[in-house]
Amino acid sequence: MSLKIQQKRVLKETETFIQKHFENEGSGHDWWHIYRVRNVALKLAKIEGGDNFIIEMAALLHDLDDWKLNGNSDISQSKKWLEKLDIEQNQIDKILVIIEQVSFKGEGVETKAVSVEAKIVQDADRLDAIGAIGIARTFAYGGSKGRLIYHPEIKPVMHNSFATYKNNTAPTINHFYEKLLLLKDLLNTDSAKEIAEKRHRFMEDFLEQFYAEWEGKMQLNSPGDFESPGE
Repeated sequence: MSLKIQQKRVLKETETFIQKHFENEGSGHDWWHIYRVRNVALKLAKIEGGDNFIIEMAALLHDLDDWKLNGNSDISQSKKWLEKLDIEQNQIDKILVIIEQVSFKGEGVETKAVSVEAKIVQDADRLDAIGAIGIARTFAYGGSKGRLIYHPEIKPVMHNSFATYKNNTAPTINHFYEKLLLLKDLLNTDSAKEIAEKRHRFMEDFLEQFYAEWEGKMQLNSPGDFESPGE
């Protein structure tokens, strides 16, 4: 069996496994999030380079051991899955390192991606956390955890440790300041940075509109817009 055919089979098996595993996930970390991250990562790789097989495998598996979904489990499901496959140990090691480096762990916690493959997968994951889809995913996650949408007396916190970031239960709007609005400046590749500009502005516009509606500011097109019926 040629290497290309073997890798194609491994990728298909992994895709099927991940799709089934995440099919009922309602927190914004569902199969379609992984699908988008995989596709964006491969597009970035066309520009930035890197090993496509390693990139695609890491993108497919990047949420399998995510603490937000699996609590504090010390058992790596990614490692268990990879060891079932017919791939070399050095490939397994590279994929696991990338998965470890992908996740954002707080404003004050460095999560540096070292290899070009890690930089690409980290960027693809972070791009999916901003813009219109990022906003939708943020509120999906907040709802799944029973969080308030917004509380004007609860201010955002710039977390200096992973423990404080992980244990945070603040309203969803705070998450924009604690993570989402920070991501544009934390991207690795020039390609991802270019994509992020428009998505970042979209979030800023959303927040401006959110606060205007929260304060009950009337954005009228004409003086007659709020006339009572029959007037």
